[in-house]
Amino acid sequence: MPKDELTQRLISFIRKRFLDGDPKNELDESTPLLEWGVLDSLNTAVLINFIRDDMGVTIPAQHISGRNFGCVRGISTLVAELSEAA
Repeated sequence: MPKDELTQRLISFIRKRFLDGDPKNELDESTPLLEWGVLDSLNTAVLINFIRDDMGVTIPAQHISGRNFGCVRGISTLVAELSEAA
């Protein structure tokens, strides 16, 4: 899957699931998800399950970090790298 498409799918999921549709359209690929409180432990688990179930990419525990999950760009980069390595 092209990285742009991957990024858009992640943004769409996060908007619908965690931001009540993001009515102000504030979420983009560089939004600080941890600082904004969008990703807490429960939401991170939900997102990881979405990535596994919808995109077929399993994220190993050692890759679950603020560096990788700080913004959508970081998440999409990680998913793309793991997908290519598989």
